[in-house]
Amino acid sequence: MSNFPSVKAKDFIKVIENLGFYLDRQKGSHAIYKDSQGLRVVVPIHSGKDIKPGTLMGMIQDIGIDKKTFFELLGK
Repeated sequence: MSNFPSVKAKDFIKVIENLGFYLDRQKGSHAIYKDSQGLRVVVPIHSGKDIKPGTLMGMIQDIGIDKKTFFELLGK
């Protein structure tokens, strides 16, 4: 998993918003995004820090796409 490019929360949010997710609520540094199909993903927002690879992999699974598709949408 160390071959993942670094991804910040704001970049992850741009990708999921393009996929139709919207901010449902936020508590502290965790934002909960949902889509119309009922999928939910929790995004840890820590400015200036990258999302850890294991956490990122889980978040990608939560949005229902594979990592190859995610990184194509991200543009990295």
